[in-house]
Amino acid sequence: MVVKKPRIVIIGAGIAGLTAANRLHKSMGGIDLCVVEGGNRIGGRIKTSEFGGDRVEMGATWIHGICGSPVYKIALESNSMESDKPWECMDGILDDPITIAEHGYVLNPSLVDPVLKLFENLMEFVQGKRKTCWNWNGNGNGNGNRSVGAFLRQGLEEYWQMESRNRNGNRKLLEEGIFAIQENNQRTHTGADDLFDLNYDAECEYTVCPGEELTIGKGYSSVIESLASILPCGVIQLGKKVCEIEWHPKSETEVGIVENGRKPVKVHFLDGTTLSADHVIVTVPLGVLKAGIRDSNDSNDSGMLKFSPPLPDYKIGAISRLGYGVVNKLFMQLSPDLSGFDRFPNLQLVFHKSDYEGRNPKIPWWMRKTASVAPIYKKSRVLLAWFAGEEALKLETMSDEVILDEVSTTLSSFLSNASDSHEQCNGNVIKNSSKVNLVKVLKSKWASDPLFLGSYSYVAVGSSGCDIDTLAEPLTTSGSHPLQILFAGEATHRTHYSTTHGAYFSGIREANRLLEHYQCMD
Repeated sequence: MVVKKPRIVIIGAGIAGLTAANRLHKSMGGIDLCVVEGGNRIGGRIKTSEFGGDRVEMGATWIHGICGSPVYKIALESNSMESDKPWECMDGILDDPITIAEHGYVLNPSLVDPVLKLFENLMEFVQGKRKTCWNWNGNGNGNGNRSVGAFLRQGLEEYWQMESRNRNGNRKLLEEGIFAIQENNQRTHTGADDLFDLNYDAECEYTVCPGEELTIGKGYSSVIESLASILPCGVIQLGKKVCEIEWHPKSETEVGIVENGRKPVKVHFLDGTTLSADHVIVTVPLGVLKAGIRDSNDSNDSGMLKFSPPLPDYKIGAISRLGYGVVNKLFMQLSPDLSGFDRFPNLQLVFHKSDYEGRNPKIPWWMRKTASVAPIYKKSRVLLAWFAGEEALKLETMSDEVILDEVSTTLSSFLSNASDSHEQCNGNVIKNSSKVNLVKVLKSKWASDPLFLGSYSYVAVGSSGCDIDTLAEPLTTSGSHPLQILFAGEATHRTHYSTTHGAYFSGIREANRLLEHYQCMD
């Protein structure tokens, strides 16, 4: 039975924070609950928008496996899976890609498919789904310093050695470009700018929900709206950016707190106001925590989140070691008068290496790690490309006019007529005599938003799943005021990090931690 009604403050109105609030509100009657959000909207890294007459997602896009997914369950219960308005990936993953090399040559499946299968087999081995994989025996000391990137490249080298009798220089160059398509897809999937920074040993801990991967017809934001809908008016406060959390480690005296009846945690906002609490659940992205510890010696003028006193060294170490990357999406609307296409193809782009003399100098460097450009559904006039790491950062700084020009130039280069052929090509080029005209773009900018400073977490080389568990540990665990600060969010889930369902599970975990503390578990 609850002997008091504690005040619980949740920082962040993304899926982790709203899930925790939802759970606490349902299970702890009369609770003094407050969700504070620094921005002017709820949802965090879930943000549904519209572009070119279609519904699109600026952040989280897919339900990664419907079996056991709480996100799918909420979307079903709220009748959000289908919509009369066309939406991003309503046809699922387009299954008819055309793999095309610079200068417009469509590559033969006989060249493309074995390389794509190689990459798939290598990643299944990394993820523990295959027991054997070529001659690579995984030599290493297992201390977290092995990378996925190094393993993949070694697998490609071994493939070339095994198939050397059938290989010439041009074929090898094309195969490397095909392999790079999947490497760049993996960069956007994981958030790692460089796969040589993605921890090999931790990859097998990552768990995928079984079943189909689907998008949500009424938008991912409908899941957020459903979670928020049961909370009483006034619980969620927008425009309240937290700049400092003042707490009391168990090593400090608690006499004054107990005698004066003061609450042990004080939340300081950028607008100068404060809010006292018995417990605070921090759900901000890992990038915000990283920025806070980097700026811990500076004044609060920067507005970065700080803890007073600072977080323990073990917590700071885990935050520092874990990876956090930036992934951005670029939506492009085709000109209505563009001719030559019944519908725009699903293009897999094979770029030459940056030091190759035959590369097209008109293609900008920031486009050269783009794995694909494709319609967001089969007959859409809206195209989508994904960017990670350095290229994603560059995208955020560019004007729409420059993006329109340079993407149009790149696509026109791939779709132009060519005058000669290669044995690895099927003899075809996509016939398009005019430049690909784009009239409008829409891009995400997750790195430059101070509330996010990036997209999602990954386990970096030198880190491990243990660091995720350390990040998830509450402060403090004993004394007369335990569980002062709790941590939730995708980066705190050891097996489902980087996903919305991982964030959901973490919110439930921390709500349950408090419910158990107050003996309110149902």
